[in-house]
Amino acid sequence: MVLPVFLQAPWVHFYPLSALLFTFVLLGLGISLVVFSDDQWGRLGSLLVGVSGSWLGGCLFWGWLRMHPVLHLPVEAVALPVAFVGLSTRWRIGSAFYLACLLGTAFTDFMMVLTGVMKKWPDIVAAPIDQAAQALNKTSLNLFNLPTLLLLFIAAILIVFLSDQMNQRGIVNSPAGAAWLVAGTALTTTLWVDGLFLITTIIQPKLSGLI
Repeated sequence: MVLPVFLQAPWVHFYPLSALLFTFVLLGLGISLVVFSDDQWGRLGSLLVGVSGSWLGGCLFWGWLRMHPVLHLPVEAVALPVAFVGLSTRWRIGSAFYLACLLGTAFTDFMMVLTGVMKKWPDIVAAPIDQAAQALNKTSLNLFNLPTLLLLFIAAILIVFLSDQMNQRGIVNSPAGAAWLVAGTALTTTLWVDGLFLITTIIQPKLSGLI
């Protein structure tokens, strides 16, 4: 999941339409694997279908609506009804991945509100790249205070706990169990993605994908 996120960010920033159209490549490949391949490849196909849902939401927001952070979670939830229906079908692995990613996004956005990052978001993405890089770096460094770090630590512990509960329900050879394992892994990856994003904004904010 980490690689697609950091691949998508610069792609959709400079070429939003082509990044959006790539959604249908992922979707088509995923559907083909489920329909025409054996069970092992079918699981990969289902996962790709879930990835396409997350990719679609990311492209729509970062390509055209990035100035409006309040819309981030609603736009990312564009495939939510389909994902819920898919949990009871052979697409459950992809649905579990998408829903876990959406839960991770909800955690991230909520923490951005609590730490005051979200209110600075529009000014950062609207500024010229050099000014945006400085503002993003400063905003990131401002997170290093005791109350904020405590909030982030609590959120991280909660994510780890929920991921562990999902993984405990997981059984590799069971379709439903495999979906739980995928969900647990996807939710845990939220910590990696957010952590890498924070490190990037401190070391080289121009490579963060936000600006």
